[in-house]
Amino acid sequence: MGAGPDFPDAFPLRNLENTAMTRSVPGCPPSLEGLIEENRLTLAQLRGLLDELTPTVYRQPFGTAGRHTLGKHVRHIIDHYTVLFGGLEGGEESLDYEHRRRDETLEELPRRAAERLVSIEASLLALADRQLPPRLTLEYPLDDERLTLGSSIERELAFLTSHTIHHMAILGLLAEQVGVSLPESFGVHPSTLRHWRREAMPAPVTAEDA
Repeated sequence: MGAGPDFPDAFPLRNLENTAMTRSVPGCPPSLEGLIEENRLTLAQLRGLLDELTPTVYRQPFGTAGRHTLGKHVRHIIDHYTVLFGGLEGGEESLDYEHRRRDETLEELPRRAAERLVSIEASLLALADRQLPPRLTLEYPLDDERLTLGSSIERELAFLTSHTIHHMAILGLLAEQVGVSLPESFGVHPSTLRHWRREAMPAPVTAEDA
C-alpha cells in the first residue's frame, strides 16, 4: 500500500476542552457522561483508521514471527468491549476479560470491524439512559488462583479507554510502516490531549500586560 492520504482527525483537541456528552441526561452523573464520551471519541478515531485500510493490509503480518497484524489488535480491542456489554445485557455483575469470545472475522475484514465499532458506540451512548448496577466485580487470574476484585461501570470505562489507546498506539506504529498518514492525536490518551489543549491556549491578559 502506497502513501495513504491524511484522514480527518476524529479526536481533535478542540473536543477535549470539556469532554462531556453532547446531550445532558437527567440522573446520569457527569463523570459517567465524560467516560462514555471519551470511549466514543476514541473508537470513532479508530474507525477513521479502518476506513483507510484494505483487507490485505489489515491482515498483513508484522514482526519477525509474524504474530502481529492490524486486524488482531482491532479485534482485541473490540473483544474487551464485548465482554462489558455482554455482561451488562445478560444482567451479570461479574466480568472476566480472560474468557472472551474471539470473533476472528473482526481481524480479517476491516469493514466488519468498523460496523462492530459503530454498534459499540451506540451501546456506549445508551448507557446514559439505562439502569446500571451500582457495583461490578472483576475476575482476575493470578498464578493458580482467581481474584475477585471490586469495580464499577466508571472504573471499567476508564480501563477500556486506556486499553484501547494502548493498542491504538501500536496500531499507529504499524500503520505508518505501510504508508498510512495518521493525525498527531492518534493513540494518545485523552488526558494527554487535554494537557496539550491547555498548553496551546494563550495565556490570559492581565492588567499589567494591557
